[in-house]
Amino acid sequence: MLHATPSPAEKRSAFRAGLNSGALQRFPGAFNPLSAKLIERQGFEGVYISGAVLSAELALPDIGLTTITEVAGRAQQIARVTSLPALVDADTGFGEPMNAARTTQLLEDAGVAGMHLEDQVNPKRCGHLDGKDVVERDVAVRRITAAVAARRDPDFVIAARTDAAGVNGLDDAIDRAKAYADAGADLIFPEAMRGPADFERMRAAVDVPILANMTEFGKSELLDAKTLDSLGVNIVIYPVTLLRLAMEAAENGLRTITEQGSQESLLPRMQHRRDLYDLLDYNAYNAFDENIFNFRV
Repeated sequence: MLHATPSPAEKRSAFRAGLNSGALQRFPGAFNPLSAKLIERQGFEGVYISGAVLSAELALPDIGLTTITEVAGRAQQIARVTSLPALVDADTGFGEPMNAARTTQLLEDAGVAGMHLEDQVNPKRCGHLDGKDVVERDVAVRRITAAVAARRDPDFVIAARTDAAGVNGLDDAIDRAKAYADAGADLIFPEAMRGPADFERMRAAVDVPILANMTEFGKSELLDAKTLDSLGVNIVIYPVTLLRLAMEAAENGLRTITEQGSQESLLPRMQHRRDLYDLLDYNAYNAFDENIFNFRV
């Protein structure tokens, strides 16, 4: 009902087990708590909370304008409603290494199963845009080291994202990935891999799990789950897919109302009220009310 049954600790343990299972973990991006419930219902292994999506929800570009308060608040709202582990985008840690440490604890408190920190300069840019830059490797290592030191739950997953492939080339991204793993990162997120060959080289270079970002309209070839699994990728995220689908449908719907003066022709393309109520578990709330608050003298 109000909150998912598994505790944050149980979700983190499940995330760790999934990463070590040898099976690809699929984490679509939730753009709100309701979409997280839909992801769970469709049988995925986890939920991703994208910084790009959170920025877009606020009608902001993904250039580091959101705050840790906004990210932690939205992460908590999403994590509380799903039994699945949630992985959240923590950008550059929202400041210096001490800020990265505080970010770690705030996101632990939010109930998510893990977060990722990136090695871009601040203000950052979307990982699939040109014109981005990365900090020196030792600066990024200090961010990861601070986050690992601040972690209180050892099952909380700290992932290191490197954007170096699109800036300095794949060799530098691999060298950074090794350094980040040595600093304690549990998961490596190599951003903007071009295709299977890049993933093969990254997989051979590091011993910790690796993540694939299958975002649309970016620099990476969109690989299917079977291919990613065969390449040894441990987790795949689809960060903006649901938001893009929803926004396209919303725009088309508004255009239809403008042109036709009514939404009636859109009804077959809408989620029915009964399906929404089922997803929201109205019956459970009803039973709760009847059993506890409704009584006769």
